[in-house]
Amino acid sequence: MKATGETPAYRAGYVTLIGPPNAGKSSVINALLGEKAVAVSGKPQTTRNAVRCVLTTGAYQMVVVDTPGVHKPRYALGKYMAREIEKALGTVDAVCLVADITKPLDDSVREIAARSGAPLVLAVNKIDKLRDKEDFWKYLETFQERLKQSSVVPVSALEGTNIRELADELAKYLPEGGAIYDGDVLMDATERFLAAEIIRERVFEAAEQEVPHSTAVNVEEFKSPDEYPGMERASIRADIIVERPGQKGILIGQGGRMLKKIKAESKREMERRFGWPVTLELWVKVRPGWRKSNEGIRTAGYAR
Repeated sequence: MKATGETPAYRAGYVTLIGPPNAGKSSVINALLGEKAVAVSGKPQTTRNAVRCVLTTGAYQMVVVDTPGVHKPRYALGKYMAREIEKALGTVDAVCLVADITKPLDDSVREIAARSGAPLVLAVNKIDKLRDKEDFWKYLETFQERLKQSSVVPVSALEGTNIRELADELAKYLPEGGAIYDGDVLMDATERFLAAEIIRERVFEAAEQEVPHSTAVNVEEFKSPDEYPGMERASIRADIIVERPGQKGILIGQGGRMLKKIKAESKREMERRFGWPVTLELWVKVRPGWRKSNEGIRTAGYAR
């Protein structure tokens, strides 16, 4: 037992966020970090890989793993995303289940959350949409008996409500120990991966509903001034992969306007994130049925 007045020991560990598509997991992570780190879109299944983000405070360091939304996989890509979730749940200190208070929580999500065996914190997101506070308790009653969570935190990632309380609640389950990453690390991801995610997010924002889910981004070339000291600009070349010629036409747009918009917005975000001027080349390529085979998702940069 620590003596009265003694400084609590530092804590560090891993927390995995899971939940259904579009529940706001990525938005919760960005709110926790106080900075946009992972891709966010109003369309489901924006997140396809397990992404590690790092929240460092004076009392703890929490490595937060964002995962794809839990859904029934139809193709090889969906099965890959399901494996990403299972891997992320393999060795964690706590699980944060993010639920959307405006939608029922599917049994498959509850089952996956319960399987991990780690302490479970339920973050009920989008409480800013509640008209009556009593609706929160009614929502919990719909599944509380089937999901024995350690605690419940109502949050709004959009408005930042109770985000610090959620972080502190999750931190209770981290083991004592030194920091895992340097204090200035925000994400455990390569710049090549971040470049692909930035482009894909812009595609999700710009394209029609059916196009983004058939789209992947593969960065073919990434050269930065860090790697090549003689360079003054980063040079990035990427392929936007679609399944049908019609989707290619949508992404290019009339007179190339859509692709120019995606390119300009991606370039601007890359320069903000990387801190260098960027020369960006984008190409749209058709690979029929790429989501449906292991070879297809491998060539699109997903299998590893």
